[in-house]
Formats: sequence, structure tokens, C-alpha cells
Amino acid sequence: MIKRVSFMNRGVEVVGNIHLPPDFEEAGAYPTIVLATPGSSVKEQIGGIYAERLSASGFLALTFDPSYQGESGGQPRDLEDPAVRVEDIKCAVDHLTTLPYVDEARIGLLGICAGGGYAIKAALTEPRFKAVGTVVANDIGEAMRRMLPDYRQTLQDAAAERTAQARGAEPRRDPWIPDSLAEAKAAGITDLELLEAVTFYRETEYRHPNSTNRLLFVSYGGLLGFDAFSLVPELLTQPLQVIVGGRQGPTGQYEAGRRLFDLSLSKAKHFFEVEGAGHYDLYYKPEYVGPAVKRLADFFSEYLAP
Repeated sequence: MIKRVSFMNRGVEVVGNIHLPPDFEEAGAYPTIVLATPGSSVKEQIGGIYAERLSASGFLALTFDPSYQGESGGQPRDLEDPAVRVEDIKCAVDHLTTLPYVDEARIGLLGICAGGGYAIKAALTEPRFKAVGTVVANDIGEAMRRMLPDYRQTLQDAAAERTAQARGAEPRRDPWIPDSLAEAKAAGITDLELLEAVTFYRETEYRHPNSTNRLLFVSYGGLLGFDAFSLVPELLTQPLQVIVGGRQGPTGQYEAGRRLFDLSLSKAKHFFEVEGAGHYDLYYKPEYVGPAVKRLADFFSEYLAP
């Protein structure tokens, strides 16, 4: 069962779904998990997959569209602003504390892919999260600085785009990934992980009309300056569960997860490798998602216990 909700982030309506456990009763008080989703993803995709499975384990699980994306409000559309993404997560907790069936002493946070970096950044200064988990987490700033051929030029281009828009130009929106496998192959793309991303987002039943696959180009200014993990040793005190895929690849999810784990000084930190899984396998393939969710359910059950 799903309960549709909305809450505000500084004047922008954020729209989400709370996945309810099978025994849900309005008079109850449940442990609750907020999910932070990958860049370009909407709540019905990866967040929905994990939320549905976690709710079956007895948790309330909230997944939502980021501000400026999906069903959520805000202009300009397709903006990916790390500061806003982090604030979305904090505003989600604000909303949860107003719901009588949420046990506010038992709220956890789960971040997936770029959402993992956003989740960590939020948790650094948000003690209302009592436990934090990540799956194929990435610091999207580090990943883009590493993967873009010349990110300094991209910053120059983003600045020029801001100038153009100030003078009345139409906003530039670029695809996150090719819009189809045919388009990717026509462009000569052979990176298996990128092709797996295109398959998931554009060619499976998880393709969703609210996921535009477009990134407002000026977003690169904020993205390339983002750093999710640098204050982890000083400020991340919550129990931490890091989950990575055992098959390493260009996204760097394994290395990022290991770095996050090593930086954390939490007295309750755990590292779990899903053998044979690549980055995008852990989005939706049951043979890989199953072990990840089992580990997360055990982790949150332990650290969100009454």
C-alpha cells in the first residue's frame, strides 16, 4: 500500500510516496526510512523498488521526486542542485515528524548512487537520522570531476550559459545518458556500464514518463563543486551500512563505498559486497537487490530498534 504525500522545501512542493508495511495501522508508530534516489531518477524507479521491499520488512519507506524534477514543483525544470537535494532530504524528515504513525526516534536514511552522496551530506548535520545506509554510493561531484574529459572547461561553459540565460536565451538541457540503446550504439558508445544505464532507464519497464533524462546545463556549476565525504570523519556519527557491487567499473561505486567506509569513524560501521553485481544490477535485478535489501533490513532493524 502506498500513501501519497507532499511537503515543502523553501516554497517548492516536493511530492513523494510512503510505502506502508502489510500490517500498517494509523494508530501505530513505525520505524521509517527516507530514500535519496540517483540523479535523473524519479520516485517510481530505484527508490520505489527499494521502498517496496523495505516496507515488506516492516518499515515505512518514503521516496520522493527531487525539487525541480518529476512531479515535484519548482522552476527551472531539470535542475540538479546538490544543496537543494540535501535540503529535500532534511525537509522530508520535517514532514515525517508531523505524522502520528512515524516514530521520530526511529528514522533512518538510505541513499542510492548519487543519492548516497546526498544522503551522507545530509546526515552530517542531521542527527534526527539514527542510522544511514548506502547502495552503490557516489560523491557525484568527485565522479563528475573524474569522468568529464575537461571539467574546468565545463565550468566555463556553464558560466557562459548563465550569462546567456541572463540575456534571455532559452535554457540548455542536455541528456544525462543517450535516449535509447540504438542512439548509444550509433554514437559509438561501448562502455558496458553506460549501456546498462541506458537499458534500465530507457529500455525496461522501469522507464517512466516523469523521468525526462534531461539535465539543466547550469547544474554543472553546483555539481562540479560538490564534495559529499570530506567531513565524514568529523561529523558522521550514526551507524553506517555501506553496500557495493563486487563488479567494479567506470562509475567508481566500489571505490567510493570503500572510501566512505574508511573515512567513517562510527563505532558501528558495516561493509557489504554483493558478489558479481555491477552498479546498475543493484538498481533492479532481483538476484542482487534481494541480498542488498536483506542486509539493509537487518541493519535498520538493529539500529532503529525501540
